Amino acid sequence: MKLRPLHDNVLVKRTEEEETSSGGIILSGSAKEKPSQGEVVAVGPGKVSDSGESVSLNVSVGDTVIFGQYGGNEIKLDGEEYLILSERDIFGVVE
Repeated sequence: MKLRPLHDNVLVKRTEEEETSSGGIILSGSAKEKPSQGEVVAVGPGKVSDSGESVSLNVSVGDTVIFGQYGGNEIKLDGEEYLILSERDIFGVVE
């Protein structure tokens, strides 16, 4: 199944969670933080400005992005977990 986000929404697959802390301690499932980084899987066509013009997004498929830890809506497609974010919820693109 494929999903095409609407307007300025972006479909993101979170990166894998860290298994160990920076000090080398192995983290249990409840101690792990949700990753705030992921890869853009699909993007919407952009939002429409007040003047009626389409404004394209600043991210594209394949970009690695940073977003708020609890932002967006989690969904499950074909057994995989994804996050749908508005472009304004994305803080930056990792280059």
